[in-house]
Amino acid sequence: MKRFVQDRSGANAVEFALLSVPLLLLLLGTVEFGRMFWAQHALQETATAGARCVGVLQTGCTQNGTYNAVNTITFISGMAAQDGIALTSADISVNNNTTCSGLSGFTTVQISYTFATVLPSFLTSLANAPLLRATACFPNQGA
Repeated sequence: MKRFVQDRSGANAVEFALLSVPLLLLLLGTVEFGRMFWAQHALQETATAGARCVGVLQTGCTQNGTYNAVNTITFISGMAAQDGIALTSADISVNNNTTCSGLSGFTTVQISYTFATVLPSFLTSLANAPLLRATACFPNQGA
């Protein structure tokens, strides 16, 4: 029994096993938080592009030269899909005649997206699927 207690040949394997779990969780947590911040940035860029599309009456957001809500939501959904973010029409709110910072004649696009992590059981701070929001205003240029 004394020889078994003094044997240190497996100590490195045990130490690695004990330290690798927290290190792996830290690494995966960093990657998931990076993905979440990237998704927030992509949503903000999508909202900005959607508000600009309506504001300047870009062809993707119009029908016969006038604003069209269905085309606008399709345009915004397509922009988000290019970044791998699936949005439904319920996630997108467009108002083509609103005020921003007290000024009238603006288009506002608001996007809500529930971020889903691939590791919810390990990363408790992301397990509840945080709701990401993006809002953009753009002045209406068209007549």
